Amino acid sequence: MYYILLIPGVAAALVAAGFLYQWLGSHYDRLRYARGGRWIDIGGRCRLYLLEKGSGGATVLFESGIAATNLNWFHIQEKVSRFATTASYDRGGLGWSSPCRTPRTPGNIATELHDLLSGAGIKPPYILVGHSFGGLVMRRFALLYPEEVTSIVLVDPMRCEEWPPLDPTKQAFLDRGSQLSSWAIPIARLGLARLAVTSLLCRSGRIAERLAGAAGNGGKHVLGRIKGEVGKMPQEVWPIVAAHWSRPGYYAGMRSHVLAVPDTVREMLESEPIRGIPVLLLTPGKSSPLSEESLRQIGDNVQQVIAPASAHWIHLDEPQLVIDSIQEMVTASTAEAIAAVG
Repeated sequence: MYYILLIPGVAAALVAAGFLYQWLGSHYDRLRYARGGRWIDIGGRCRLYLLEKGSGGATVLFESGIAATNLNWFHIQEKVSRFATTASYDRGGLGWSSPCRTPRTPGNIATELHDLLSGAGIKPPYILVGHSFGGLVMRRFALLYPEEVTSIVLVDPMRCEEWPPLDPTKQAFLDRGSQLSSWAIPIARLGLARLAVTSLLCRSGRIAERLAGAAGNGGKHVLGRIKGEVGKMPQEVWPIVAAHWSRPGYYAGMRSHVLAVPDTVREMLESEPIRGIPVLLLTPGKSSPLSEESLRQIGDNVQQVIAPASAHWIHLDEPQLVIDSIQEMVTASTAEAIAAVG
């Protein structure tokens, strides 16, 4: 009888310990890993985390994929900052930024990015670089503020025809992603997500493998994907990735992005092509090239380049190709600026 009465007390103590572990870990993460950037207030109690490097000429702006943060551009931004001003950031709901206040559609995010740049005092002209979902955000930014943009580099931008409502067969995938994100929020609050991702990215990985095994084939698949993609990133950022994935807010932000995919597709279907701004579009060799019609829907001056050794994450598979593409746009922007002065 005594042991039965003891069980609730032990459970409560474990829960309290988990909450404390998560709170202390989050506090430590922010102090240790977020010092390189700054937070910009864009109104509505929302502050976005901004990381700036380099100097001179047009500013190269980086926009990440649907659940990614500024860390996705760590290596690329470091190299590009040697010949240009650069800025990367975390969208609302992701990384070190505040929770999102609007639906995660390209138009809303592009407007928030513009508010961020204004609040940070980063003046145009801008060279836009976007990967996957971030490519849609940069397209919308160029349509909303065309006079501020000199050129665009799209790194395997998200293909709207592959997602609902155009492809309703993917709705179950989105529903599953939303559900998993919802489940992950309380798990992260208890410190279990921190335990798992820290084990995976910073230690032996045994705890992560056991937890993935307990979740069945789905858990093993997710673990394999994480190892594959994060493994391509510089090892020095792995602890920061772990810090991001330990936060309950990260999973809430991810869920908001996933839920907005159908509205994102509808918004982009109604978008006009970009006119008068050169666009360099990088397509993985492991995917089918975009058709001429698809390129015309993006803009009136789009050049498609195939990345022969890449899958979806071209900037991780062939980083030098992305760097060279950005440098090409920077050089062209500098030449235009000189010609305008002359």
